[in-house]
Amino acid sequence: MTVAAILKTKGHEVVHVRPTDSVASVIGTLAEHRIGAALVLDQAEQLLGIVSERDIIRTLAAHGARALEMSAAQLMTTALHIATPHTTTAEALALMTEGRFRHMPVMDRGALVGLVSIGDVVKRRLTQQEQEVDSLKAYVAGNA
Repeated sequence: MTVAAILKTKGHEVVHVRPTDSVASVIGTLAEHRIGAALVLDQAEQLLGIVSERDIIRTLAAHGARALEMSAAQLMTTALHIATPHTTTAEALALMTEGRFRHMPVMDRGALVGLVSIGDVVKRRLTQQEQEVDSLKAYVAGNA
């Protein structure tokens, strides 16, 4: 199972913010879309980084209310792990678990094609395992 299968189900839409957007604005975007992270894209739609709830919490803890006036560029994570549509769900899950991050951009030949969360990956893996269990049960029942 690959990341492409996840995107086929969840879609390719990516919520994004601009590097000049304030943290207060980013929080509003995350709340409006009920998501935990937004990609940071420049005017040419090039991926610059990601801002997650964790980035915001760390910045608020360090700077207090002043953090709300800071820009997305000032707190975004720029060292990103990137998936491709061909990345397997097992590979994505391992990367996210080992790297302790919950969101991964998906790029195909230099173009941004989506964003997957650890929840997306775990859901897909569980579905896959349930299907395997059902197949095995059917096989055993048919050959008992």
